[in-house]
Amino acid sequence: MLKEEVNYEEKEAKAFNGVIALIESLLFTAISIGIMSFGIIKMGNGFDGLGSFLLILGILGMVVNFILLFGFKILNPKEAIVLVLFGKYYGTIKKEGFYWVNPFCSAVNPTSSSAINISKSSSTDKTDISANTSGKKVSLKAMTLNNEKQKVNDQLGNPIIIGVVVIWKVVDATKAVFNVDNYKTFLSIQCDSTIRNVARLYPYDVAEDGEEKSLRGSSQEIADKLKEELQSRVDISGIEITEVRITHLSYAPEIAAAMLQRQQAEAIIAARKKIVEGAVSMVEMALTNLSENDIVTLDEERKAAMVSNLLVVLCGNKDAQPIVNSGSIY
Repeated sequence: MLKEEVNYEEKEAKAFNGVIALIESLLFTAISIGIMSFGIIKMGNGFDGLGSFLLILGILGMVVNFILLFGFKILNPKEAIVLVLFGKYYGTIKKEGFYWVNPFCSAVNPTSSSAINISKSSSTDKTDISANTSGKKVSLKAMTLNNEKQKVNDQLGNPIIIGVVVIWKVVDATKAVFNVDNYKTFLSIQCDSTIRNVARLYPYDVAEDGEEKSLRGSSQEIADKLKEELQSRVDISGIEITEVRITHLSYAPEIAAAMLQRQQAEAIIAARKKIVEGAVSMVEMALTNLSENDIVTLDEERKAAMVSNLLVVLCGNKDAQPIVNSGSIY
């Protein structure tokens, strides 16, 4: 029968004022030294039994006091320490200060053992997440995860290169330590998965109708979607996602040239469309003015010829070379 998974809820560890404990430790040390000295004196005066007992008692006192020294903990602002006692969760200290706890308690932080190298599938670059914490303490400060660039597919299946930066912090040190093996590695992997999942829901560029959201044209909406989904994935690890921003977005090199030609063609078509609309409007205005002012009377064939000539002049890429007709146009 499978055991039910234990859900660790954060609780405050039993800790005492470190200054008071330090003073008591110094007094205990002085008393132990005094007992040892008194025992040595008794042994020198012929009281070997009593002297030996006092000497051993003083040595035991020094040993006990040495063990108690391991219970002192110093906690800086925006740090937490998760303690376990003989394999069981003892409690968490989150308030800065100088404390004394059970010396047999040990701090737990899976990210402090070694540096973590996380290789990205889209590049040879690596993100180095080093254990920059003091001993076994868990940092509660806002930190940055630079996800670097990776190749994913958009909604249309086009390969694109995308990179994001994530601002995050630990809000529940107990969950971060116990619920996942390494919360920094967990966050990085979930970030990769989230990017791939969200990118395939949107095209790289906006459609012709302009109503559909795109990765390039709706960066803020996409960033909010990334933050929402990533937060749902890392809730189990006690991490809060503060912000997600897209730092790089481009087509993959193998299709970048083709997509650039496509964008250029779309730009040329749009420009030509605008030119034709303006030319037709100008031709219509010219014919209307000629007719209203009775400057010249043209039949349908001559009007068609005039329209053709004006459109060629107005829509051509080069300046037209005028030809003066000195004879009759009929």
